Amino acid sequence: MIGSTRAVRVFAYAEPVDMRKGYEGLGALVRHSLGRDLLRGDLFLFVGRGRRRAKVLLFDGTGLCIFMKRLEKGRFAAPWERSRGAREVEMTTSELALLLEGAELVGRRPLSPTAIVPEDLARWIAT
Repeated sequence: MIGSTRAVRVFAYAEPVDMRKGYEGLGALVRHSLGRDLLRGDLFLFVGRGRRRAKVLLFDGTGLCIFMKRLEKGRFAAPWERSRGAREVEMTTSELALLLEGAELVGRRPLSPTAIVPEDLARWIAT
């Protein structure tokens, strides 16, 4: 699976995307529309208007990679239906794997504690 650790963040673009876009076009959406750093190692999911094609863009440390999947039957879930007006939807790597398998993400329940961030750890040590 792509990015199997909790440190990897997944952002789904919350609008349908023209699937003819390549590295530059998708990278421009990440930088300008989402305001994210493409070279940080996060995963960025893009789904086409017809929801039969999806692309994942990531920087693996040496270069940009695009992974594309086309469903022969069914449709991908539409990330824009969960966006509540935001430009992106943050997902877990498990949710991304399910989406790429063609599963519909019905509800979200946190099944494990939230990840520890350095700021929280610093506050905990200081007390």
